[in-house]
Amino acid sequence: MNKNTSLVWLRRDLRLEDNNAIYEALQSDQAIVLYFNFDVEILEQLENKKDSRVSYIHNTLEKINLKLKEYKSKLIISYGRNTENISEVIKNYKVTKLFAAKDYEPIALKRDREIEELCRSLGVEMKLVKDQVIFEEKEIVKKDGLPYTVCTPYMKKWRELFTPEHAKESTYQLKKSSFLEQEWSEIISLKDIGFEESELEIPGMNLSLEMLTLYDERRNFPAMEATSNLGLYLRFGTISIRECVRKALKGHPQFLNELIWREFFMQILYNFPKVEKACFKPKYNEIEWENNIELFEKWCEGKTGYPIVDAGMRELKASGRMHNRVRMITASFLCKHLLIDWRWGEAWFANLLLDFDLAANNGNWQWVAGCGCDAAPYFRIFNPYEQQKRFDPDWKYIRKWIPEIDSDEYPKEIVEHKFARNRALERYKIALQ
Repeated sequence: MNKNTSLVWLRRDLRLEDNNAIYEALQSDQAIVLYFNFDVEILEQLENKKDSRVSYIHNTLEKINLKLKEYKSKLIISYGRNTENISEVIKNYKVTKLFAAKDYEPIALKRDREIEELCRSLGVEMKLVKDQVIFEEKEIVKKDGLPYTVCTPYMKKWRELFTPEHAKESTYQLKKSSFLEQEWSEIISLKDIGFEESELEIPGMNLSLEMLTLYDERRNFPAMEATSNLGLYLRFGTISIRECVRKALKGHPQFLNELIWREFFMQILYNFPKVEKACFKPKYNEIEWENNIELFEKWCEGKTGYPIVDAGMRELKASGRMHNRVRMITASFLCKHLLIDWRWGEAWFANLLLDFDLAANNGNWQWVAGCGCDAAPYFRIFNPYEQQKRFDPDWKYIRKWIPEIDSDEYPKEIVEHKFARNRALERYKIALQ
């Protein structure tokens, strides 16, 4: 191994096509080595050793490695701490350039600063490229240069600045000479990193013309399979955001709006990292929560006595999924009906959601709780029964997840709606004086 190489560090861009980090590496005129590290610091936080997200990542890496066999190469995979493992890979493969797609979460920014310092010490050029968003960081700002904190004007500016070039596919031709020739081998096993194969079914991605055409009309009805299931695929970059936007631009404005909301929350997390642990609106940190553990557990188990809430919570626990409309209903119920800190619910969702994304999860929980940027006003309290009548009138979704709904086995309401609503209004008013 005498030649210098370019290292492509895959993170949230687990694909070989339309990958900006790979594109940039190909311009280096050096053989490419593809690399992924199972970060021990992240994996140690996962209590469920059959975590479906880890299985999904592992299965995706297996497919990439199998594809690289066609080019007489392989995917380098390690398990441990990023700095230690990347240092070893750099030395073993004579890496002079490192390419990776940018990530905007606080922990990722800290990690990348450490790796940039490592690269400097080893004389390696590190280049981070935009890949998981159309507009990043501070590309969309107000006239005064400050970031938007309300989505509607952000969305308007996003559309004004967008050109077809922003969603253009990053095209290149992969061939044997693109990669460092290596003897092919099986990748590290799930067992090697302390995990087992998950039994949960991964939902298929749906970007069909029918789904996109009927998206606005059907997207709020949980009994229908009427959404894209894109969250997981965008979270790990097994599909390019540019491909999704190109499809949305073909006459599907509401679907495009949802993709823009995703970027809005990502730039909020980047520009206001405090939101990871605190309310965007400081006054909301003064709310006196009940934080009743017994009631929280009933919410987690889907035993609140409110059918639409319980159906959603049971769907989440059983499948790692929950319909977006029901996410709002269940989150509102926790914060407003039970007066339990939104951070408890955020953590529960983060633990179970297949498509967990910190920016979206945090942004949506703070939106529901009223404490986030561009949030629902605190006095907007969903009535679970009205939501059920409107979005699951035939009880199809509810009966799917609560087979005992018509029997005495189904629990009584753990809190009365009118009482809970009035209590929430009073508690919020006191905090916001």
